[in-house]
Formats: sequence, structure tokens, C-alpha cells
Amino acid sequence: MKKEPIDSQKEVRSRLNEKMENKRRKTKKNAKKNFQPKNKKNQSNQPKQDEKTVWSTTFTVVRGISIIFGIIFVVIGVFAASAGVGYFARLVEKTKLPDKQEMLAKINDIHGVSVINYSNGQSISDISSDLVRVTVSSDQISENVKNALIATEDDSFRTNKGVVPKAVVRGILGSVGGGTSSGGSTLTQQLIKQQVLGDSVTFQRKASEIVYALNLNNYLSKDQILTDYLNVSPFGRNNKGQNIAGVQEAAKGIFGKSAKDLTVPEAAFIAGLPQSPIVYSPYASDGSLKSKENMAYGIARQKEVLFNLYRGGYINKADYEKYKAEDISKEFLQPAQVQSQEHGYLYNVVYNEAVTEVYNYLIKRDKVSATELGNDSTKQHYKDLAEQSLQNKGYTVTTTINQSVYNAMQNAVATYGSLMQDGTGLIQTGNVLMDNKTGAVYGFIGGLDYSQSQVNHAFDTERSPGSSIKPILAYGPAIDMGLMGSASVLSNYPAKYSSGQDIEHVGSKGTAMMPFSEALNVSYNIPAYWTYKMIQDKGKSVEPYMTKMGYQVSDYSVESLPLGGGIDPTVVQHTNGYQTLANGGKYEPWYVVESIKDDAGNVIYQHKDTGGTQVYSEATSTIMEYMLQDVVKSQKTSKFYENLQTINPTLATDVAWAGKTGTTDNYTDVWMMLSTPTVTLGGWAGHDDNSGMSKNSGYINNAAFTAQLVNAINAADPNIFGPGKKFTDPNKDSNVTKSKVLVSTGQKPGKVSVKLASGKTQTVNLGGATTTSFWATKSGAPTTTYDYAIGGTAADRAAGWKTILPNFNFN
Repeated sequence: MKKEPIDSQKEVRSRLNEKMENKRRKTKKNAKKNFQPKNKKNQSNQPKQDEKTVWSTTFTVVRGISIIFGIIFVVIGVFAASAGVGYFARLVEKTKLPDKQEMLAKINDIHGVSVINYSNGQSISDISSDLVRVTVSSDQISENVKNALIATEDDSFRTNKGVVPKAVVRGILGSVGGGTSSGGSTLTQQLIKQQVLGDSVTFQRKASEIVYALNLNNYLSKDQILTDYLNVSPFGRNNKGQNIAGVQEAAKGIFGKSAKDLTVPEAAFIAGLPQSPIVYSPYASDGSLKSKENMAYGIARQKEVLFNLYRGGYINKADYEKYKAEDISKEFLQPAQVQSQEHGYLYNVVYNEAVTEVYNYLIKRDKVSATELGNDSTKQHYKDLAEQSLQNKGYTVTTTINQSVYNAMQNAVATYGSLMQDGTGLIQTGNVLMDNKTGAVYGFIGGLDYSQSQVNHAFDTERSPGSSIKPILAYGPAIDMGLMGSASVLSNYPAKYSSGQDIEHVGSKGTAMMPFSEALNVSYNIPAYWTYKMIQDKGKSVEPYMTKMGYQVSDYSVESLPLGGGIDPTVVQHTNGYQTLANGGKYEPWYVVESIKDDAGNVIYQHKDTGGTQVYSEATSTIMEYMLQDVVKSQKTSKFYENLQTINPTLATDVAWAGKTGTTDNYTDVWMMLSTPTVTLGGWAGHDDNSGMSKNSGYINNAAFTAQLVNAINAADPNIFGPGKKFTDPNKDSNVTKSKVLVSTGQKPGKVSVKLASGKTQTVNLGGATTTSFWATKSGAPTTTYDYAIGGTAADRAAGWKTILPNFNFN
């Protein structure tokens, strides 16, 4: 029945009031008519009649009010719907028409494979993706699939203009009523949403979707639109648990056949998947078939699609009944294993860093706040999104890896890795070659053979650095703080930890006082122990130095810390520490990814120099590299230099080599850290099970391997080690203070109050042989005092003075 038009809310209220008044008059009249004289019978019936009258009146009033509010809501709804449709129409009208070529490019932009490249642009590897997709032409897709999709998703597809107006209005009204604006999408609109506009649920996006769909309908044929849709849409998982997109992979991954060969029941199952791919997929994430209960969702969806085919006239009733009765689950492929691809150490290092940079890009792009990132689910969402983007969006990741150098390093470990083997079990190695100025990693060795061990010994293995930590944690900071110079004297007299344990060096329990150069060249432990203790006793700390370089130290009170106890860096981390010393004291964090571009060539990440973090002063850097060059040439702890002279004399003499070795107890770990003016090469060797090696593992074996490795790198790039370049000469560095000191004390000549056996003192004008000591602070070396040496007990200092003044009567 057609309703009378409502002119106004005032008129509606007037009519309702008139009706209510008539009701009241009628009620009053009936009450008077039914009045009877009071008697016993009337007295017993009167309360019931009164109660009935009250309830009747209450119901009438409530019903009237409900009608009033109902009409008001209808009126408001009509106005709201009209406003919503009008607003939406204006959005459509104002939407800028898309550029044809740009839109078609996006429609056809099915992201290619992401790749990882060397620094020269040559490919390292494709990036593996858990999304499998193969595009096919229209003639390779069964008409059964096309019909099933149209019958289910867009029954007017072949005749509409890309948009169905009444469906759009229905979607708008649904949104006004509290739903969403995403309803009523044609296949053309869905394609636009997937490839051009994204999933944002807004009126503006919906308006753009309509305008774009209308235009796309003019640009492409219906068959082209349908083919594109079937090539880009997600279809859940295949029997290997991989995510699949495109009808071809759906057909192969579920039924083991090409899309052109799909039967009606198979086509109906696949056509039903895009609505909810993961729910309707017959396979779990590991490729196993779902339980009967969970598989029922997809099968019920298939039967729904079969009915749509029958309703649309694509199949007759007899076929519909026959296909509906078939058990489609019997056609599903049995689970299978994915053939894993071994990418190797390089792929994994680059991939992990690239994921981090894409994650940072997405966070910045979406303006995610620190508060939001405090939510674990938000953080995990973006981590997952970063991996998905890197795997599936055709990114190009360019690395810092020098192709020829990297390959040379792999060939070297394959050819000369045997030089490290000593019969104690398989000895692994990890090496990193890093640019001093930028921190860029040019090449590395992750291990002897990736197929045998996937542990990356260059980036993941954490081991005690032994004595190789001394320049970083003890001597470097002490020089930087002005507590010692290059010619300072240190105690190597026997010493013990507070526990009473002797501090030894290769079986030696100590000797006497010695110059810094000897303590460093031989790598005695007691002098390093005393140096670190001196820093602590002065109320100073090395923590700021270590923290700035990224070292992880949980307890700085560990007494053996300057000998490698309580600290376990990776090779790449420790190489970064030596890079800092070689780079004027400036730390540049290591990196492997130079840039990342999307498939349109837009740079989404470009490494930027941080400007470095000044850890040590330039003067400290100059002094330490001066000292470490002598360590290499003295060959007290490694035959590397001698081996290199034998293999390539020119390379040995034309390049300024500075470095330090490190060995832990029982020869569990051996390190060789080398720097030149341009690069730093860090290396570790040892057993994965932390068992000991032979006593020659570092001094001879690792030295021989490292020499061959250096020669191989030089052959690949003769300029990489900076032949002809020199470290800064401390004699010419204006930042370095030059002090003329006594060789015997490491301090300036002068009057000294020498302690006698009686406890008294006697002044001595101390002189003797002198040398130049380099200091990192302006004050330079102090004048000699009785406590000239770094470390040692009172008895040690007394013994030291007897050596300095052999003819002096201390009694």
C-alpha cells in the first residue's frame, strides 16, 4: 500500500494528538456507559475493570510515542540518506579522471621478483617468496572458471559498464546505516581496488573506484578485465603451504592441472576462493589438508557457486544435481614438500638487513608513533608486512658487496681452509672485510662450507676476543684519557686476581717491568690487567667507549675483561671496533645494504653516512695504529707478515699493515685483526663446540690462511688495501703531544724521591737514555715519580727501581 506523503513533523504530531484525543473520549464514554450501582457483585469486579483500563491506556500512550519516534527516525533517515548520496555524488563529480596509460600500467603491474645485487649491479639472487604466481593469457583459462566467477561475483558483468548504480546506492545506504561503503563491487571495481587504489574503506576511495571502473570498462574488453582479475587475485594456499595468487597456480596447486583444463566442479571451487582465500583453502600453512570440519567451509562455498551457475543458466538442473553430489575433496592434491633453495651466507645477511630497512620505511611511511610500536601486535604486523613487501613487490636490493672480492674470499676459504685444520676436529672460520671510512662490508666468509654448516661465523657466532680486545678496551681508552703514552712502562711482575688465581700468559706467571711496546707486541696479560685497573682506580670508565661502538658488556667489574673475559663479540662487531681505531677514532656502523628500490624505480631506502661517532680522539687513533703496525712486523704472536712476504713481497711492503691477534684459554679461539689505511679485515677461527685447538692454531695455522686470504683479495682488487698509503705519522700529527722521556720510566727526566728500605726517601736526579713518547693529551708525559709504572705492587716498584738504579744503595 502506498503511504501518504508526510509534509512535516508538525503535521504528523497534530494528527497523532487528534487520534489520542479521540481515543480518550471513547474511553471516557465507555466507562460512563458501563457504570453500575454499587453492590456486592460490582464491588468485586470493579478493581479488575480499573486495572484493565489503566493497562489499556498505558499501552495506547506507549504505542503512540513509539509511532512518533519511528516516524521521526524515518524522516531523519531519509534526510541522512539523501545527504549521503548527495555528498557521495559530489565526491564522484570532483574525482580527477585517471591517466589512461598510468592506470593500465598499474592494472598490468603484477609485481616482479625481488632481487639482491652486488654493488656493481650484477645479480646475487632472487628473493624467495612464499607467494607463488604465474600469469596466463585468456585462452589458457577455462570458460568454466570465467562463468563461475561471473555467476558468483558479478552476474551482470558482461553487460554492465563497470559499475552497477543500484548496488552503489545500496552500498552507500548501508554505510549511512552504520555499515561500510565497500558493498556492491563489480569485478571491474574489485580489480581497481586490488591494483590501483588499495583497501582503504572511505567514501573518497569508493568514489575514485567508481570513476576508475567506468573508465577501465572503456579501455579494456570484458575478457581482458576478467583475465587480469583472475591473474592477480589471491587463491589461498597450495598443497605445499605456499600462498598462491592467480588462477593458474590455484589450478596447479590444488588440483594438479592447468587452468584451461578445469572441470565445472573444480572451477566452482576455485571461483569461490577469492572471497575468503585462507578460510576456503583446503590446505593449512604447512601444506597439510585441513580437518573435515575446517574443509567444510570451502566445500560449502563451492556448492554455492554451483547453484549460482545453475541459476545463471550456465549449467542445467541435471548437471547441477550431479556436480553437487560429487565429493570435490577427493580431487585435492596430497600434501607435498617445498623444494628449499639454499641461498648461502650472503643471501641471509642481506635479506635480514633489508627486512629491517623496509620495516623502518613502512613505519615512517605510515607515521606509526613510538606509542603504537609499543604494542607488540602492531610491531609484529609491520615486521610481517616488511617481509611480504620485500618478497612480493619486485624490490631491487643493492648491496655494498664487491663481487670480485667476495668471490675471491670464497675461493680462498675453499682452497686454503685446510691450512687451519690441525687434527683436533673441524675448525671453522669467519672473516669480514670492511671499509674504514663508511663501515661498508665489501666481503666476508661465513664458514668453510654452507652446505655443511649454516651457522654464519662472521655475523652470528659470538666468541671471546682474547687479547685482541686489549687495544679496544684497555690501551686505547687509557691513552685517550691521558693516563699513558706510547713509551709508558708497565708492570709484568707476577700478579693475581682477587680470587687468588695467577694471571698467566702462555704458562708464564710474569717477568718484570717492561715498555708498552713490548707488552703489546708479545701480548702479555698482566700489563693489560693493570692498565684496566688503573682506569677504574682513577674513577674512570671504558663503558662509553664500548657502548658507542656497539659492544655488549654486561659487567664492567669483571677483572679479566681486558683479556677477553665477559665479552663475546661477533667478527663483524669486532671488525667494526678496529675500523674505529683505523678511522681517526670515528665509529661508522657496519652495513651491507646500500639501497632498496621498488619496482617502479623509486628509492625507498638509501644508506646515509651518519657522520660517524667519535669514540677515541684522532691523536689516540694515530698512536694506536703506530703501535699496532709494530705488532704485525714484530711477529711475536703471528707469522702472518712473514707468510705474506713469502707469497707476495710487494703486497707486504707496499701496504701499511697494523693489527693484533687474540687467543683464548686452551686455544679455543684465535683471532687476527688487520687494518690498513683503507680497510679492516677481521678474522676468527675455532670449533663450533668450543673445544680447544693445537698451540699452533693461531701463530702458524691461522696466520698462513690469513696471508693467503689477503693475497686473494688483493688479486681481485689491487687497490682495496690502499698500497702506497700510510697511517698518520705521530711525529707529524699536530694532535699528538711529543714528550722526551726516559726509556727506563716512560716519564720525563728530573728529580725523584726514591724510597729507601728504612721507609725514608732520598732525592735522585734521574737521567739516562731517552726516547719520544706520544701522548693524546696536551699535557703529555709527567716528570718521573717513584710510582712511574702502570700497575704492580710496592715490592714490584722497589724491584723496578733496583733495575733502574743498580748501583744505588737503597739501604
